[in-house]
Amino acid sequence: MMYTKTNPTTDASLLAGHGVESTYREVNGIQLHVVAAGDPGAPLVVLLHGHPDFWYGWRSQLISLAEAGFRVVVPDQRGCNLSEAPDGIDAYRQSELSADVRELIHSEGRESAHVVGHDFGGFVAWNLALREPSMVDRLGILNVPHPTVYRNTLRASPQQIVRSWYVWFYQLPKLPEWALSRNDMENMVDSLEITSNPDTFDEETIDRYLAAWRHTGVGPRVNWYRGFRRSERPSRDTVTQPTLICWGEDDIALLPSMAEKSVEHCENGRLRMFPGASHWVQHDEREEVTEALLRHLS
Repeated sequence: MMYTKTNPTTDASLLAGHGVESTYREVNGIQLHVVAAGDPGAPLVVLLHGHPDFWYGWRSQLISLAEAGFRVVVPDQRGCNLSEAPDGIDAYRQSELSADVRELIHSEGRESAHVVGHDFGGFVAWNLALREPSMVDRLGILNVPHPTVYRNTLRASPQQIVRSWYVWFYQLPKLPEWALSRNDMENMVDSLEITSNPDTFDEETIDRYLAAWRHTGVGPRVNWYRGFRRSERPSRDTVTQPTLICWGEDDIALLPSMAEKSVEHCENGRLRMFPGASHWVQHDEREEVTEALLRHLS
């Protein structure tokens, strides 16, 4: 589907009137664009987006959590939208992405925070909880499995191998960047529409995503997946923090059985399945997901 190619802003002014602000933080040797809301002294929540998202994907939860009494910070992860995009695959290893979040929490004057991640941001959240458990108070995961479950399922399930075709495609040199960026990133638009329910993303929202992708291009996004393949495993495998997993059952990329198996890697884990919801469960079931997160984080 073709969309108008305007160039809307992609900072916190997208939510003007809701008490949110854009800031820039120097963390882990790079500059991150961060959208924040809520009382700076309130309990801290960090929301992490995935691919091909940016901070705006959390807009509903950002506003609701801040209104409920939380301090909420939502970064554009490195290589995305208004954040810095370092060169090279190694810059996108899980250890680096986790370190970004650790230092982001410190930039708020805190030693820990509640951390919630969707899609690739969920992998970062899992990894931070496993690598540095003292940094995460409570963990929220949306539609991405525990990394061990993902690896084991890829080895054992031909169905998941087929569903993860794009992961292997992203490992190829140059071709993914060409394919995703041609025709003014219409393939990126297709990826949003294919993985979502009808009308999840309207034309205005797609326009904003196109503007966000143009800031850094698609190369750093592809390097997320290349860096994931190079990442060292955390030294532990069990999540000790209270963990809530929300999962849209109609995710076309990830088997729902991985959600159930992921709970087994949590000492105190709960699973909430959302029938009829797609991979973009926080959009399809905005009120229900937000309410589940509020109960969990409170």
